[in-house]
Amino acid sequence: MSHLQDTISLHNGVQMPRLGLGVFKVEDGEEVIHSVKTALAHGYRSIDTAAVYQNEEGVGQAIRESGIAREELFVTSKLWNADQGYESALQAFETTMDKLGLEYLDLYLIHWPVEGKYKDSWRALERLYQEGKIRAIGVSNFQVHHLEDIVNDASVKPMVNQIELHPKLTQQQVRSYCQEQNIIVEAWSPLMQGEILQEPLIKELAQKYEKSPAQIVIRWDLQIGIVTIPKSTKTHRIHENADVYDFTLTEEEVASISALNEDHRVGPHPDHFDF
Repeated sequence: MSHLQDTISLHNGVQMPRLGLGVFKVEDGEEVIHSVKTALAHGYRSIDTAAVYQNEEGVGQAIRESGIAREELFVTSKLWNADQGYESALQAFETTMDKLGLEYLDLYLIHWPVEGKYKDSWRALERLYQEGKIRAIGVSNFQVHHLEDIVNDASVKPMVNQIELHPKLTQQQVRSYCQEQNIIVEAWSPLMQGEILQEPLIKELAQKYEKSPAQIVIRWDLQIGIVTIPKSTKTHRIHENADVYDFTLTEEEVASISALNEDHRVGPHPDHFDF
């Protein structure tokens, strides 16, 4: 883990950057274009969006205007709940591609495990993958029982599971299952919407290493082997979030951060969401 272009290998051999930019709640148009172009100019190569974020058009514009070759980038989007099902997922993917203005996607995820629909959605993703329209496919917010349900019938196993993960929600059970199945875990809301930055241990380590609390948490993410996509719209924060390669937390410090776990979520529980 020496620089921002470091990658992790998915089980089909595709290389995924270990640190990327998330654009949840970033407004389409000028705001998201600025965020993405700032990140790409600074060396980020992974951008994570979703149909429900309603900013795919701005993300696509920023990618085109960045001047960076498409094959150097790793672009993720997600299938929204209202579009789940086999035929509707295929159609939703085409809409996403039209908005992004891209010829292929690097990673496409089922956003939430909609009961009675996610297996049909997965068949659609398998087809798109086999047709070469997506380089890797995965899921988001899947618990172990959802993953088992997919893995038992799938012809292509998920490559990524993107879940809420931060020091107050370490998701050890899901991570252990994913490790057994060679599914890469990716963290959304890694900074707990800013709440974790006030944690005394995190602030203490920030002081020790002369880093920001956010940098301590991002470094923890990388050292426990997960992919992370902190969101920011501010230039200095986008730069700061990537400046985590000149220090290393000790094993004891990593363990003490993990010990902050309280199974506390800032987002919905995947077994109890209603949207």
